[in-house]
Amino acid sequence: MTEREAGPITGPDEIALLVPGGRGQLGRELHRRAQGRLGLVHAPGSGELDVRDEQDVTDAVDSFAETARDNNLRPVVVNAAAHTAVDAAEGEPERAAAINEAGAAALARACAVRRVPLVHLSTDYVFDGTADVPYEPSDETGPRTAYGRTKLAGERAVLAAADRAWVVRTSWVYGAGGGNFVKTMVRLAGERERVTVVDDQVGGPTWTGDLAAGLLELAGLLVERRDPADRVLHCTNSGRASWYEFARAVFAEIGADPDRVLPCATADFPRPAPRPAYSVLSPRAWNAAGLSPLRDWRSALAAALEVDGAALRGEG
Repeated sequence: MTEREAGPITGPDEIALLVPGGRGQLGRELHRRAQGRLGLVHAPGSGELDVRDEQDVTDAVDSFAETARDNNLRPVVVNAAAHTAVDAAEGEPERAAAINEAGAAALARACAVRRVPLVHLSTDYVFDGTADVPYEPSDETGPRTAYGRTKLAGERAVLAAADRAWVVRTSWVYGAGGGNFVKTMVRLAGERERVTVVDDQVGGPTWTGDLAAGLLELAGLLVERRDPADRVLHCTNSGRASWYEFARAVFAEIGADPDRVLPCATADFPRPAPRPAYSVLSPRAWNAAGLSPLRDWRSALAAALEVDGAALRGEG
């Protein structure tokens, strides 16, 4: 296997893809990469498909599965719907749970009834962040935030509700859509002489372009019933970085002096939700499933700024 840039999909014209959360950062990228390549792609936002409404979810999955099969297509669902505002979730845990747990469970139940395979996105925040080696999917969890607790509850609900459901955890996601760390650093590079970034949190930066390509490859396996043995997988760009190292790399890629980025400690910037000190995710189970490894995060960052440079610079 070689590291992925944008891996192929097996028999793409035979696949129908439903992406709840289709207006979010990852949902937009999945739609962009799948549109015109798959037999059918539907990526509704929360205004069209609210996962908190179980009847809405049931109707959406029923209609999608029926349309797909009427057109001799094989349906698969990739759930990108989530409450991802980590700090806000501390003040509204019920809303986070309604989306991340109850909504995910409703989707899994609907997929099980219609015999549609489901891929559910989750997060490094399900771990406590105290490790010093990459987390395996089977490692003990211990979320320290409302966001992490509701995402972990959603994982468990999905796996319990549907036999053909898989959880894919990822981390430090950035891309053309929505707000993210790369966009913030690009903006600050143009506004400030110095930027201070924490250097005692380590994780795996992940570009939506590569993550979406990996998820579409997984979808291709599932519609062929080449199911991964492990039902929890980790998918991030390879390597690790602190936020400080990540920021310096962004500055370097856009031609700004990385020495303008200064390190600081997490304690210098207290937030409502504690951040994991270490959240690197192991790709071992992903690779063992025969899925293409994602390339190094630095190469992915360079590609992201080439492909999505205008959006990441706030120009489009």
